[in-house]
Amino acid sequence: MYVIYKVNHVKSKYSKITTEISGIVTNIEKDDNKTKINIKAKENILVYYYSKIKLNLGDKIKVKGSLEPFNNNTIFNLFNYKKYMLSKNTYYKMNTKKIEVLKRNKNIFYKIKSTLIKRINKIKRKEYLYAFIMGDTSYMNDNVLEKYRVNGISHLFAISGMHITLISSILLIILNKIKKTNFNYIIVILFLLFYLFLTNFTPSIIRAISLFIFLFFNKIFKLNLSGFKILLIILLNSLLFNPYNIYNIGFIFSYVISLYLIKFSNLIKTRKTYISKIFMTSFLAFILGIPVMINNYFSINLLSIVNNLIFVPLVSIIVFPFSIIVLFIPKLDIIYNYIINILEFLSDFMINMKIELILKKVNIIFIIIYFMLITFILYKFTKRKYQYLIILIVSLIIHNNINYIYNSFITFLDVRQGDSTLLHIKNNDILIDTGGIYNYSLINNIVTYLKSEGIKKLEYLIITHGDYDHVGEAINLVNNFKVEKVIFNCGEFNDLEKKLIKVLDKKKIKYYSCIKELNIDKNKLYFLQTKEYDNENDNSNVIYTELNGYKFMFMGDASITTEKDILDKYNLSDIDVLKVGHHGSKTSSGRELIDEINPKYSIISVGKNNRYGHPNREVLNNLEDSKIYRTDQDGSIMFKIKNNKLKIETCSP
Repeated sequence: MYVIYKVNHVKSKYSKITTEISGIVTNIEKDDNKTKINIKAKENILVYYYSKIKLNLGDKIKVKGSLEPFNNNTIFNLFNYKKYMLSKNTYYKMNTKKIEVLKRNKNIFYKIKSTLIKRINKIKRKEYLYAFIMGDTSYMNDNVLEKYRVNGISHLFAISGMHITLISSILLIILNKIKKTNFNYIIVILFLLFYLFLTNFTPSIIRAISLFIFLFFNKIFKLNLSGFKILLIILLNSLLFNPYNIYNIGFIFSYVISLYLIKFSNLIKTRKTYISKIFMTSFLAFILGIPVMINNYFSINLLSIVNNLIFVPLVSIIVFPFSIIVLFIPKLDIIYNYIINILEFLSDFMINMKIELILKKVNIIFIIIYFMLITFILYKFTKRKYQYLIILIVSLIIHNNINYIYNSFITFLDVRQGDSTLLHIKNNDILIDTGGIYNYSLINNIVTYLKSEGIKKLEYLIITHGDYDHVGEAINLVNNFKVEKVIFNCGEFNDLEKKLIKVLDKKKIKYYSCIKELNIDKNKLYFLQTKEYDNENDNSNVIYTELNGYKFMFMGDASITTEKDILDKYNLSDIDVLKVGHHGSKTSSGRELIDEINPKYSIISVGKNNRYGHPNREVLNNLEDSKIYRTDQDGSIMFKIKNNKLKIETCSP
């Protein structure tokens, strides 16, 4: 028996007991109900303020509140926000109710930046100007950005070498028209350093500008260093300055692809036409991005190369230059909006054409092997030996099917105040409930997790009952992931279930209700609750199964009334893993049931600081003889069955 916990050791200049911090405002983001303020003090602090306040960049402020560390991901394999913030040298966030302005900004650089931001905010499609001018994609719609990512073109919306090259080239042309001298490069470098400040020192921009500067000094001082060595020096210095940069996906993509493109630049230079150069660049970027994509997005779109042939010229020749133009001539906003609409239309069109390979998360050894293989293939490419590419293709095909050789596991997903459980039984995948939170979407988390386990489809989606916190994401799930069949509970369909059924009918997905059992490989799922009660919770599907001799029981939101009826009908004892009913509410998990089934492990799916007070103290007392896991404290919980042994992993915040 093993229990794995995730621990991060970080060094901060503050501690949790710090309640007052003074610093300079470096960034401000506003939405409907809060303002996010980045301040630079002894270290960077992210401040959340929930009232109206007038602040300017460069203002010195004092904030009072409580410091909180950022959380790790609570679903296995997903984006780790805590590590990402460490890459930005930010250890803590603070919720504050009081901000005191100590000194208004007099710094000319911050004033210029504020003026630029005000100008951007006047443009209708300002989110694209923030991306192309300020290197900030946070203003872009998440769904739109995700489509660009799936299409393999999200790199075009991060300021990189292409953008810096264009900006520096335009400046040099203008300066050389006045007088051609090496001093023009110094002027450009000074401008680029200021631009680095404007873009909040984004890693990809640091790389691009640092490379420009080093190449200039390499030429002036005749250091005779190759571009590859220069970029390697920049990379090592970036990691020495902040080792946590390794957790920034943009940082990894930027350096990996740039290093390889420089090393194998002859593969591009020897191409005769512009289109063939773009194709080779896109092809190289695609295969070099595969190892990074595997362990961050768990899928690749085979049409990414084609997409880049379409979007690279469109963005580099039209969209990005016009972004600069509209910044100075706002009256062209109408034309800019039209261009962006075309861009998004093409992205929507290509997303429907995607050819996606699902690639299960693997350990670092396999990622290193991928890079070694890709390096070997590229060296063969330089000798016109393209047949070695078949090795990578075969590797990806094997990886695409690696899910089918894994043993059984059950994951209780942290979906806050709700339920969602994945059963992976040999080659079959069943999801029990989807969770659901009003005004917040969980679907990306669920679908991304499924992909990270190499899952391409669900044989069954089981809905325990029709409450929103159990079925709320069901429609999104069937719209975004392949589902073969859906199982409903007994009783009449409520409004949420009827909405889901309309979608199922449209997609021709079969569905059933009030069944008694499911045959899954050589295993069976028994549905213990087949009566009809007068409320949704009592009608919950209650499921029992045995996997490799271990007994699992899933209670849905069944109440004590249902529990008593089940005990009268079935002889249940010594349950290994119990998914506790109704999130630990006092209406469920009665003493009679718990004494009878005597669970070894009890799983409570519950939201942190939920308004219902779940789990109830009486329920916790009833379960005290079992080992209790809670999603609000332990994150997602996985039970792996390997060689007839049970292994437990948690994904704690």
